[in-house]
Amino acid sequence: MSLTFYWYPNCGTCKKAEKWLDDQGLDYEAVHIVDHTPNEDKLQELINHSEIPARKFFNTSGKKYRELNMKDKLKDASEKEMIQYLASDGMLIKRPIVTDGKKVTVGFKEDQFIEAWVQ
Repeated sequence: MSLTFYWYPNCGTCKKAEKWLDDQGLDYEAVHIVDHTPNEDKLQELINHSEIPARKFFNTSGKKYRELNMKDKLKDASEKEMIQYLASDGMLIKRPIVTDGKKVTVGFKEDQFIEAWVQ
C-alpha cells in the first residue's frame, strides 16, 4: 500500500508522523502542502474519504488562520466555501494528511495511525 503524505517540513507534528511512518516501514510519497497545495477537487475527495467535516481540515492554531480571521469567516461558510479557503493557502490546512486513496487521516495521533495504516 502506497500512501500520500501531505506535510509541512517545519511542522513538529508532521515530523512525528513522518518518523512513525518510517518506523513502520510504510511506503509513502511526501507532498509539501504549501508548495503543492491540494486543489478544490482533491480536497473534496479527501474530505469525502475522511468522514470528517470540512471544518476539521482547518489548522485552527495556525498564524494564517488568525491573520485571515477564519474563525468568523467559517461560522456561516458552506462546505464549498470552506474548500475554496483551504485550496487558497496550504498553511490553512491541518496537517499532516495521509491517504491511500480510500482512507484519510488528518493530524497525527498514533492510535489513529495504527488503526488506519497498520495492516
